[in-house]
Amino acid sequence: MDKPQYYIGLMSGTSMDGVDAVLVDFSNNQTRLIATYTVAIPEHVLHQLHRLCSPNNNELNIMGRMDRSMGLLFAQAVNELLATTTINKADVIAIGSHGQTIRHMPNLEHGFSLQIGDADTIAVTTGINVIADFRRKDIALGGQGAPLVPAFHQALFAKAHTPRIILNIGGIANITYLPGESDQVIGFDTGPGNTLMDAFILQQQQLSFDESGQWAASGNTNAELLTHLLTHPYFAMAYPKSTGRELFNHAWLEQQLANFSHLALEDIQSTLLDLSCQTIANDINQLTDTGDIFVCGGGAFNTELMQRLAMLVPNFTLSSTTAIGMDPKWVEAIAFAWLAMRHHHGLTANLPAVTGASRAAILGSFYSAI
Repeated sequence: MDKPQYYIGLMSGTSMDGVDAVLVDFSNNQTRLIATYTVAIPEHVLHQLHRLCSPNNNELNIMGRMDRSMGLLFAQAVNELLATTTINKADVIAIGSHGQTIRHMPNLEHGFSLQIGDADTIAVTTGINVIADFRRKDIALGGQGAPLVPAFHQALFAKAHTPRIILNIGGIANITYLPGESDQVIGFDTGPGNTLMDAFILQQQQLSFDESGQWAASGNTNAELLTHLLTHPYFAMAYPKSTGRELFNHAWLEQQLANFSHLALEDIQSTLLDLSCQTIANDINQLTDTGDIFVCGGGAFNTELMQRLAMLVPNFTLSSTTAIGMDPKWVEAIAFAWLAMRHHHGLTANLPAVTGASRAAILGSFYSAI
């Protein structure tokens, strides 16, 4: 038995529903989840993060404050995670922090993707070295900087002679196609996952999400509205492609609903759920005719979404990543522990065929706790 190789992964996604922290042991060529922890994002911080996701006044001051605030919150998640274990922080090799994305615009002349959550603050507050800023190198090489998890999916979930799709449904949905016969992995963002549904139920019912899709299930999808939403040009783009709240947000949704104010609110929610399902299914059905789909992220717990999606991909088996040994709630956080491990060992971690980068690269920057 080799000595444990402990890393911590931190993930705060597009949904902004909390900071997930995981402790992972990568020794003996295995990925063993040791402990998990989630810290809620305080309401006042969440409000400011939402402000930062679209052009606003006084952005630099807000961003500077939120960068530090999120750094402290990420550090809190690490310290409280370790407090649930008997592991000493000195035994943790590094923290891999995704950061909180506030702007993702890779298609500009000088594209960028901006995550906050000051890595130096995390390192100093926890006493553990941090690897962060994973997207910048890929973008510098002409890539989208996203999605980054397909390389992790390939390493952990690929199976010879068995086509598999790993579907992550967070705020944004992304898919990784693992052909089973080659290393030619395909991965990209399909469009909105939970973000529009979450925004609408927050506005209408002051709830952060539609639990199990119950509100959507009580409505009837409006075909005209769904067709209208599907005309968004992102859905017709070829991959590599990635997206975020810059395209799919509450302001955009309100514009689309301008001519549909006569609809019942539950019918709108149902339509938004079908938008996510349709765009995911359309892309999957174009990639391959059959295979196994394993779902992770918050969408895996949305019963109505899973049922409707299954109907749109009848030639596939649909289940959560639990079926292949990983709790769907923690997959992305584990991926960032894995990315930190790759950086520590000087190993590349992006897939140019997925992101569009000119070459594979070691991702992330090192922030010392000393």
